[in-house]
Amino acid sequence: MIYLSQLLNQKVWDAFGHVVGLLDDILVNSTEKQIAPVAALELRKARPELRLIDAKMIASLWPSITLKVDISKVEPYQPKGHELPLKKRVLDQQIVDIEGRRLVRVNDLQIARQGDSFFLTGVDASSSGLLRRLGLEGLSKSVGKAINKKIATHVIPWEFVASIEHDDPLRLSVSQSRLVQMPPADIAAILDDLDRHTSKALLQGFPNEELADTLEESSPEVQQAVLSQLHPERAADVLEEMDPDEAADLLADLDDQTSEQLLRLMEDEDEEDVRTLLAYPEDSSGGIMTTEFAHVPADFNVGQALDFLRSSEDALEDEFMYYVYILDEQGRLKGVISLRDLVTAPLDKPLSDWFDDDPVVVNPLTPQEEAAYLIAKYDLMAIPVVDPATHVMLGIVTVDDALDTVLPTAWKKKLPRFAGR
Repeated sequence: MIYLSQLLNQKVWDAFGHVVGLLDDILVNSTEKQIAPVAALELRKARPELRLIDAKMIASLWPSITLKVDISKVEPYQPKGHELPLKKRVLDQQIVDIEGRRLVRVNDLQIARQGDSFFLTGVDASSSGLLRRLGLEGLSKSVGKAINKKIATHVIPWEFVASIEHDDPLRLSVSQSRLVQMPPADIAAILDDLDRHTSKALLQGFPNEELADTLEESSPEVQQAVLSQLHPERAADVLEEMDPDEAADLLADLDDQTSEQLLRLMEDEDEEDVRTLLAYPEDSSGGIMTTEFAHVPADFNVGQALDFLRSSEDALEDEFMYYVYILDEQGRLKGVISLRDLVTAPLDKPLSDWFDDDPVVVNPLTPQEEAAYLIAKYDLMAIPVVDPATHVMLGIVTVDDALDTVLPTAWKKKLPRFAGR
């Protein structure tokens, strides 16, 4: 393989051994492809008309950079405006390793020959790449041999590289399409290591659902920075895609005027759910509950309950669904059954034969710490929140939200999401 660091500042020779200039950079295009074709060589100390040489003139890049023709027949390259100069725009920059799910620094770039053409094939983010740049690769090999440990080269295939440059719409779009394939928690961890301007630019091109999932895992600072840059109508659409409790937390951190504007732009049902949560104190069970939970009528048998869940919008929105809640016609909680027990019970048996008719519950003003204590004490994945006067079920506090209340703030966003994300 050929590395950019081996080529920079090397003499470029024509077919008859004349020096054309010194290599200053390599330009590639079609960077959205798995391997990006080399488009041109950029030279210095060359005649002005030969500052850019078309890649089709290249005979070899290593061990020497030679052209196919005499200097008098070299064809200059006419830039199209979308080329990516590797030294100026990629080398030493931070990029996202999609496969490794991390932010890394580009220490070198790998180039390969395929037929008569050359392609950018990968990014070297290893210490070997840095040592190669410094001209110490031979020394590193000697040290590795002495300690009987090879210093590894880690090359990230170009197809797994996402640029974080925010001033290049074409390549930013490619990066966003690659980033969106990553788990939201990994994207959020990377965003926390970037400056706010870069974070906002990367996320703005995400589809609403993926953007919502990522914001749920992000720090409050990133959430507010990104949301504030979105058009209000799109910001409201993203909030609708978030869990109601997460949306309420985000809105609670905004100024009252902005929060009210976004609430009014949300769909009526989503707005009502979020307003309900915002009405409760932050340190209460109502403040951390979600209003999305699966429920079935109390007078159903097991088969009817399963059929009901398959077509229930509430069930489809419940990404947690470890439990199914049994409600009467007024929405009062009559019992709870685990999803496991429900799917293994005989279809013709009434639910009343199987559900727990005395579940552990909290009311919306129950302190968060008490809800967390009860979840831990009874080994629950979620606890129902009911109105103490009417016994109408209002929502659930899930185990991950309960744990948030008892762990240090720095760990809150690092918790695994139990709701299927």
